[in-house]
Amino acid sequence: MADNNTNVTPQATGGEKELTRRLGLMSAIVLGVGTTVGSGIFTSVGEVAGTAGTPIFTILAFLIGGLIMIPQNLCYTELMTAYPEDGLFIVYFREAGWNFLSFFGGWSCFWATDPVGIAIMAIAVGNYLAYFTGWTTMTVRIVSVVLIVLFTALHMIKMDAGAKFQNVITSIKIVPFILLVIVGLFCVSGGNFSAAAVEGSNSGAMALILGIAATTWSYDGMQTCGTMAGEIKNPHRNLPIALIGTVILCTLLYTGLSTAATGLCDISILAASDAPIATAFEYVPFIGKSAGTIAAVLAIIVVTGSLSSLIMFQARVEYKAATEGFWWKSWSTVHPVWKTPYVSMLWQSGFAIIFVFFDISTLLGYFTLICLIRNILCFCTWFKVRHKSNYHPTWKMPVGPLMAVLAIVPSCILVVTTFIDSPVFGTVAAIAAIGSAIPFYFYFKKANADIIEAKAAERAAAEQLAAK
Repeated sequence: MADNNTNVTPQATGGEKELTRRLGLMSAIVLGVGTTVGSGIFTSVGEVAGTAGTPIFTILAFLIGGLIMIPQNLCYTELMTAYPEDGLFIVYFREAGWNFLSFFGGWSCFWATDPVGIAIMAIAVGNYLAYFTGWTTMTVRIVSVVLIVLFTALHMIKMDAGAKFQNVITSIKIVPFILLVIVGLFCVSGGNFSAAAVEGSNSGAMALILGIAATTWSYDGMQTCGTMAGEIKNPHRNLPIALIGTVILCTLLYTGLSTAATGLCDISILAASDAPIATAFEYVPFIGKSAGTIAAVLAIIVVTGSLSSLIMFQARVEYKAATEGFWWKSWSTVHPVWKTPYVSMLWQSGFAIIFVFFDISTLLGYFTLICLIRNILCFCTWFKVRHKSNYHPTWKMPVGPLMAVLAIVPSCILVVTTFIDSPVFGTVAAIAAIGSAIPFYFYFKKANADIIEAKAAERAAAEQLAAK
């Protein structure tokens, strides 16, 4: 095992043999924070308020929603330090011996979420810019395409510069959030915290549970650095710090923001608003009508950071699938000078550009069910891989079995609530995703048999060596 104070090479860890470790601790943290703190928080406060029903439950929903992410991040941290490679769940499914799920992880990401997410973020930036410019829909779409092209070029050709940009943009977008929280907390009205519940909302424990479920997507993305674990320096030290630091920072930020928002205006007004953050801060003296402008500027910064983050890390999933033999071979190509998986990045961004010109606002929701199930199965791999001879995590979560269960159970609850909320769309999407994946899985298994067998032999030899 490599010394924790060294800059571990991919070869030393059994990971990637072409991508190099160039990202430091700060880059690992901002990947998680930059992806998590995105456009969702601008609307989720209102959604959570309407679901939870009361100010106190709204605040508790964000607090508890962040706390239940801790076991998940602890589980990810242990798995990442055991297998510090690019690809996240693709690696863990592979090590558990679940090859179809390893393939399906990349399949569902590419066809269901990743390019779509990039397109949505790019369009969001264009729409917020249109707040000031009055651009037409077509102009917004063209600007969205330009943004995707520019960030793809940055992260593909100048990865180090791209990482520095991500550090800067994340710092810029977090500071205004912190200032909003501080200003908001100084101006809250105590009476708002005891306001009557939102009309038509649930009551009691059910309201709180549904409110917590509504925070899920605000917290999604904390495990992002694991997708690029094979490119992070000193992963055995930096990955645990990055993951744990991300969940703490985001939980404090969201809980503070929800406290400020519910204290500034009546909960019913907050729940009915399409722009709850702007609505809440209209009640701050000296801001008033400027709140919409301030929120739009902040949104441009925040969503631009998220767009950059998505383009930076997402293509690593398909790249990893290709190196394992369960994807098109060319996607595993690493540029000899840029040292980035440029083929995978070009395909991902090209697909995202196509989505820019389609109505995709509901597409992500259709695939929610299958993505949640994928996450549950990912945490289940811990019970399988921890008995393997090559499982040597340099950081272990306390009370391992309990933490793993606590990572799984909340996601199971979300699966149930998601199915209850939209059973038809969720089920159809899940069937379509799995049904389309099966024939391609067997195709790649046959077409890339040489790669798959070579990888299996390489891992078997490594496990035998580790067992001695």
